[in-house]
Amino acid sequence: MGTEIRTFNSLKDITEYLLDQNAQYKGLFEDYSQWLGSLLRSYEEEHKNDDWYQKSAALQKNLKGPAAKKAPEPKSSGKKGGAKGKEAETPGWIQSGNVLLSSTEQGQVEVMFEAIEKINSKIQELDKFKATVQQLERLGLGKNVNYVVYIEDDVPKKIVLRVKSNLADEGIFKFATELSVPAAFSDFDDR
Repeated sequence: MGTEIRTFNSLKDITEYLLDQNAQYKGLFEDYSQWLGSLLRSYEEEHKNDDWYQKSAALQKNLKGPAAKKAPEPKSSGKKGGAKGKEAETPGWIQSGNVLLSSTEQGQVEVMFEAIEKINSKIQELDKFKATVQQLERLGLGKNVNYVVYIEDDVPKKIVLRVKSNLADEGIFKFATELSVPAAFSDFDDR
């Protein structure tokens, strides 16, 4: 989503949000891991002796789940120059404006590893934030607090605590009624 600010009424609401986000990212992690495995199996016959393929296959076997450590990108050993972050210099990639283009199997595998790494990183950040929220629950923050949460790239980063005002109680719908009985029904004893 990008950058967002959301207000939660309780720590439980924040925890539910975190669990939902975590479940979505774990699902993506599993889907992409399976897709990567399928790609590597389909490329095995043609590229099994290539250095990049062997490194990629070894890294893919180490991807056990979202809690696993980050898998480094399988980079080609033929990288030109020593400049960091210049992926355009990796063989098979062409710079076109601000976009890198590739039409190779190696490029597709690199993209898959990069996506899996980023998803795994988000899962870890969500887990850390969830642990922080659990600590706040143990501190016993009251129910008279709203939690304004700054969310960047689907990961909460900051919380602002705002005491709920009593004006909120005035906005609650209150049902009040009176029972009035006409005089005709008040003479039951006179019969």
